[in-house]
Amino acid sequence: MSNDNRVEIVVDGVTGVGKSSLVNIIAEELNLTPFREMFEDENQLLHKFFNEREKWCFTMQTNFLTNRFRQYLNAMQIGNVVMDRSIYSDPVFAQMYLRQGYLKPEQYAVYNNLLAAMLQQVAPPKLIVYLQVDTDEAVRRIHRRGREDEMTVEREYWDMLNQFYEDNYRHYRQGQVLRLNVAGLDFVHRLADREYIMGEIKKALA
Repeated sequence: MSNDNRVEIVVDGVTGVGKSSLVNIIAEELNLTPFREMFEDENQLLHKFFNEREKWCFTMQTNFLTNRFRQYLNAMQIGNVVMDRSIYSDPVFAQMYLRQGYLKPEQYAVYNNLLAAMLQQVAPPKLIVYLQVDTDEAVRRIHRRGREDEMTVEREYWDMLNQFYEDNYRHYRQGQVLRLNVAGLDFVHRLADREYIMGEIKKALA
């Protein structure tokens, strides 16, 4: 796969960490096209999953993977893009669901086979900005945002997701990762925090 039209930046991290807000800031500061995460669909699979996890996990996760693949291909074609999550962290969720027993080993094998075929068609982003917070802070931000499905999820789910994210980016070798601990930072409302975050991103890109 040619790297000519690589995605510039992917912002990633556990739910509630501030990815969407930072994507908007980066798009404004660096004149990039924002691609926001696709987490809703006409079949409400995420909602169904949170209510019946084992029943809907495989269907939901393969649907997420397919949507992220299509979105990433589109982003590569456009170029000069900053994305909120991407296909490159989709395995974080699948691995966690396998550990929790929501995915059967055979389903996980099918998922990985599909993922491998898709990754052959895309190129990693130039930079992944991985935002880090502890689980308690992530939960506070999730409740502050107030999405109904997320509000009902137990803390243990978010804690495990946070741990799987840490493990994923500890071993990620496909490109450059900028790790930023954003606990105590408010880059939406505080100019100094925004300038700090953007300064780190610009240095990483340079």
